[in-house]
Amino acid sequence: MPSYKLIYFPITALAEPIRFLFSYAGIEFEDERFDRNDWPKLKPTMPFGKVPVLEVDGKKIDQSTAICRYLAKQCGLAGKNDWESLEIDSTVDTIHDVRASIASFHYESNETAKNEKLKATKETVPYYLERLDAQVKKNGGYFVGGSLTWADLVFVGLLDYLNFIMKEDIIEKYENLKQLQKTVEEVPAIKNWIEKRPPAIFSPN
Repeated sequence: MPSYKLIYFPITALAEPIRFLFSYAGIEFEDERFDRNDWPKLKPTMPFGKVPVLEVDGKKIDQSTAICRYLAKQCGLAGKNDWESLEIDSTVDTIHDVRASIASFHYESNETAKNEKLKATKETVPYYLERLDAQVKKNGGYFVGGSLTWADLVFVGLLDYLNFIMKEDIIEKYENLKQLQKTVEEVPAIKNWIEKRPPAIFSPN
């Protein structure tokens, strides 16, 4: 069994779906959360100057979606056939579109631009969530194939970060997505992880 170390800021965000997958699969991993002040000196040591980074037997790899897909294949959450795998990939990309829309205003420092972006986000996000909610309804409570896949873990893993940025529960109006969150958080291995994980230290900006 390879040795795994996940390197990230002391928050949930992009690393949390990876942590969910490790927990679900019962794979031991080192959860290294560095202090934000150390980031400038750590950054040059990362393959493309970004995190999360997964170290597998000392070899570093980045890109959270690729890491999730790799782990999902190992624990049977990557789809029952090529079509399902494609549907999962497509759903995950859509979820990251939602995240990108939310992040674009959050990290904008120019006030005028920030307000413009926030306005766009408030239109874009419900548009996506409505469709994702319908997708879950159609697929028996999950995004794809009527059973748990890594798309479900990505969505629920990112939620508390997205809610923190939006300062609201973004899925409050979406019954199927709310039920999906509950389903994922009740998976014993994930429930166990959520109960014992360190608190996320989000930055105030």
